[in-house]
Amino acid sequence: MKLTRYGTDVLFAIAVIVIVLVGLAFWTPELWVRILLIAIALFLGGFSLNFFRDPNRVIEADGRPVENLIVSPADGKIVEIRETEEPDFLQHTATRISIFMSPLDVHVNRAPITGTVEYIRYVKGEFLVAHAPEATHRNERAIIGMTRGDRKVLFAQVAGYIARRIVCTAKVGDRLSAGERFGMIKFGSRVDVFVPNGARLLVVSGAMVRAGETVLAEFT
Repeated sequence: MKLTRYGTDVLFAIAVIVIVLVGLAFWTPELWVRILLIAIALFLGGFSLNFFRDPNRVIEADGRPVENLIVSPADGKIVEIRETEEPDFLQHTATRISIFMSPLDVHVNRAPITGTVEYIRYVKGEFLVAHAPEATHRNERAIIGMTRGDRKVLFAQVAGYIARRIVCTAKVGDRLSAGERFGMIKFGSRVDVFVPNGARLLVVSGAMVRAGETVLAEFT
């Protein structure tokens, strides 16, 4: 299993916990306590390995030019598709696609288009449950804007109730390819994608999507 490089610190912490629990298991005389502690250690280690998995992905282009596609930046379930104003980067009405990532989903985030990072803003905020509609505006988040020619896409990494750490390695001026890894959000969160006018939606609310693989929309 390939692991993301962003999980090193958590894997180290899990390793310490596992070592301590296994040590206690062999120290205590009660058999049932030993079994319980070893089970907890195996669960924590397995959960950590599963959370920080980082599979390779191929865009489902189906013969379409990749430069015309907007790819999902996150694994998870589309919990909302809504028309909204986006005054900061797109500066016009856009369609917001909100993707909720449960703790069991892959949490590595990927660029939705091939282009240049031209806008990054980090907003301090609350830690509401990530699938709540108001989390878009009230939760802590990293907002990234990319351009390719006259085309723009904005997306936001939104922290949730459990997730308290957003990792974004992209910087203004970086050139990213569609599906390229740029960060992650740890332990349950969401990503909002603002699809500009002139792009045709290819997904519906309730659909399950995969980062760097599922096509959300197509520029026409």
